[in-house]
Amino acid sequence: MRADVAGAPVSFGVFEMTPEGSATVEPDALLEVLVETGYSGVDLGPLGFLGEGAGLARRLSRFGLDLAGGWIQLPLTDDEAFESSLEELDEVLRTFAAATESGPARLPLPTLADLGSPARAASPGRGAEADPLPDDVAQRLYDNLARAAGIVRDVGFEPTFHHHAGTFVESPGEIDAFLEHTDVGLTLDTGHLAIAGGDPVEAVERWGSRINHLHLKDVDRPRLDEILAAGGGMTEVWSGGSFVPFGQGGIDLTRVMTLLDAAAYDGWVVVEQDVLNDPSVDLETFLSECRDAHRVNREALRAWA
Repeated sequence: MRADVAGAPVSFGVFEMTPEGSATVEPDALLEVLVETGYSGVDLGPLGFLGEGAGLARRLSRFGLDLAGGWIQLPLTDDEAFESSLEELDEVLRTFAAATESGPARLPLPTLADLGSPARAASPGRGAEADPLPDDVAQRLYDNLARAAGIVRDVGFEPTFHHHAGTFVESPGEIDAFLEHTDVGLTLDTGHLAIAGGDPVEAVERWGSRINHLHLKDVDRPRLDEILAAGGGMTEVWSGGSFVPFGQGGIDLTRVMTLLDAAAYDGWVVVEQDVLNDPSVDLETFLSECRDAHRVNREALRAWA
């Protein structure tokens, strides 16, 4: 397997859902943990968190890290909203260009995703029941995704699409339909697939040739099932301790990675342990816990990357 391993701000409680005004880990402290524990890249996180333009490039260079990818969520089922979102897509792509001016050996993948709906976000894994997607609206999603992918390719990057719990592409069946109707590679997220009732091992067997990016999580299945059974949404999933260090959950990491190796996977492996912290979290203690978890996660991948 030719793969590089990256970390992600979301594992440090820094992402688009972080409450406004919450204390968060500083960018340099986050990157120091990744370097110390053996990672070679980092996901972008919220736009501007790691810096902008030349400032982002300098920060990555200072730590010897490459940009692995970055989250771009688009309202793919709403033509008017999608049109308005293209300015943000362009801004993110300018950030990618600035971060890669030095010509890294492996380029980052702009990670496109559907925005979903409030009903779907409140019912992760149950989206088809909570907010069914009519065929004509599904086609709109595929058409808008194709347009976004074209914009990404026109500036020199290859897009990837992230199936995501709480959106209109979350279940194995919805992923099947997406892959049938588009030419964009798939970001396999082992945690979000588990939320939607999928098996990551079966996913690699089924979609291996289309997987061009990997978000690797382990899942505390009993805890996740408890949250979902209580009617929890994605906020509760993120804040409830659903995602755990490798080996402490139910994902068969060895089988997933062995199958990807057999399929000659060549790309980024982004380690994610999504967490939405209580605003009162003690950052020093939390950062120490993050360091320990990142060391465990990185060592678990040594056999492959």
